[in-house]
Amino acid sequence: MHAVASYEQEFQAQVDADGRIEPRDWMPDGYRKTLVRQIAQHAPSEIIGMQPEANWVTRAPSLRRKSILVAKVQDEAGHGLYLYSAAETLGVDREELLDLLHQGKQKYSTIFNYPTTSWADVAAIGWLVDGAAIMNQVPLTRCSYGPYARAMIRVCKEESFHQRQGFEAMSVLANGTPAQRSMAQDALDRWWWPALMMFGPSDTDSPNSAQSMAWGIKRFSNDELRQRFVDATVPQAEHLGLVVPDPDLSWDGEHYRYGAIDWAEFFQVMKGDGPCNRERIANRVTAHDEGAWVREAAAAYAAKHTVRTVGAPA
Repeated sequence: MHAVASYEQEFQAQVDADGRIEPRDWMPDGYRKTLVRQIAQHAPSEIIGMQPEANWVTRAPSLRRKSILVAKVQDEAGHGLYLYSAAETLGVDREELLDLLHQGKQKYSTIFNYPTTSWADVAAIGWLVDGAAIMNQVPLTRCSYGPYARAMIRVCKEESFHQRQGFEAMSVLANGTPAQRSMAQDALDRWWWPALMMFGPSDTDSPNSAQSMAWGIKRFSNDELRQRFVDATVPQAEHLGLVVPDPDLSWDGEHYRYGAIDWAEFFQVMKGDGPCNRERIANRVTAHDEGAWVREAAAAYAAKHTVRTVGAPA
């Protein structure tokens, strides 16, 4: 018991000194479980997040837009790979996490359960959704768990490009024809509130937030990050000449104060009853099943290569 207390003190001292905890270091069971839960939600968010935009790859308005979108979707797949790899350093099996996702038992960001009904939605996702992701993920580059923090460095660099690309596409629409401008406003109307929900429940309804901050997993609370996002994004909307769909939005001299979020909708989507929950999981399961031969071929090649390497003459 005394040894455990000593380990806990050393662990907390390392965290408080802004140090990094590595996979072979001692860590509290709660710390490990919290990281597994967070990364296990983060990784499928990147994978499922490929679907709403991939829906528009074949219908992008130009070859340039198509090439940008293809590259972005590919980036998201890479983000999922980095994150599942980070989760594995905590002793969990990637296949088990994927099984939970395919069975509808693994949570992921609610934002990806909304439909993309126009090209402007792709622009709005880049601007708003990736903008919210950056606000949430940049602090994770300083997460106390080393593998997670290092994975997030590259993720954030790529998300930053995605956000700029989305804002540029939105700017073209907002300054285009009346029909294009109407598309841009409609997309903002539909994606604004789900983007605010991305940061998670209000601090008073987020029981794990305080402990995660004490452990250095999170640096800021959900409400702090949400406020930062609103303060950064409202002026961008004004620059585009678009109207944020919040009649209660006001400037108090320091921050933009926003109206009440419909948390009932958030929890409904989180429980699997959103506009596209079933469709997203079904598409993911189909892709996984149809890609089985690729995984089997890769595993066979890796096994054969390993045998040759081990048996090769010195």
